[in-house]
Amino acid sequence: MTVAVSATPAARAWEAERGRLIGIAYRMLGDFGHAEDVVSEVAIEALREERAGAGRVRSWPAWLTTACVRRSIDRVRSLAAVREEYTGHWLPEPVATSQLPEDAVADREMLSLALLHLAEQLTPESRAAVVLHRAYAMSAVEIGEILQKSPAAVRQLISRGERRLQLDSATPPRAADPRALTALVDAVQDGDLSVLLDLLSDDTILWTDGGGVVAATRNPIFGAAKVRRFLLGVRQKAAAFDPEHPFSVTPIDVNGEVGIALSHSGRTDVMTIELDGAGRISGIRQVCNPHKLRRVLGERMPPPADVMATDPRPDRRSPLDAPSVIPGGPLPR
Repeated sequence: MTVAVSATPAARAWEAERGRLIGIAYRMLGDFGHAEDVVSEVAIEALREERAGAGRVRSWPAWLTTACVRRSIDRVRSLAAVREEYTGHWLPEPVATSQLPEDAVADREMLSLALLHLAEQLTPESRAAVVLHRAYAMSAVEIGEILQKSPAAVRQLISRGERRLQLDSATPPRAADPRALTALVDAVQDGDLSVLLDLLSDDTILWTDGGGVVAATRNPIFGAAKVRRFLLGVRQKAAAFDPEHPFSVTPIDVNGEVGIALSHSGRTDVMTIELDGAGRISGIRQVCNPHKLRRVLGERMPPPADVMATDPRPDRRSPLDAPSVIPGGPLPR
């Protein structure tokens, strides 16, 4: 959503910082639409602040960053209850790298679908601390002013968060190498799943997200044997749907890394593959919910006939419904 603003200092600062703010909010929320909503709310709050006390904000970039982080934390908390009612497993919304603001992808840290997904394990404050530290190189002192915590407490939040996300590991999970993924895509495109299946590690986990809109597993699938059976079942159903062209796979650039657009059974899913330290597949995330794929597939997405054009998610709200006071204490001047 865009907000019509006049050329005031607050408006100019918001326009200049908008891409960076979206990057912060998207990394916090894993949902680009909600990120845009939060940043629009920040614009409205900035104009209110400017009208209420012109000249009392010393640094609009600092004010906007603080407002964005605090509103994102508030939105994370409100979404937690909604996502408990989500049909099946929830995965972050993938976005084509080209569709992300330049400021959001200047540093691709904490942008991958895997890390956005894993970040759901963190508390909102820990997530904010890790995002600001890893993706925006902010110090514990700077983050502490935003979160109203001491630098020592912030460093503890960062340390715990990095351990949960395995960012401090000697061999952290990593995205598939583009060349290896292209070779894998070529093999699968020719109908040969053996290359993919042979790369599955014993502890492979497969997550799928259909959101109750299209068929998908309700729970993660653990272990190479079960993941293999699932993928072979997908191929069998796709062959029954279209014997001549059961499926097609295309490399795509998503969230700053290479992913796969998998077309089968009259629909297109987006998959990202995570490798372990030995180069074997440790995680597969398959986003099937068509409402989450508009920003990554665009016109290439063939939506099912029964999918509404509008986004039915009940957790979306207009920035005009946002509280007039930002939670979390006074904002910087």
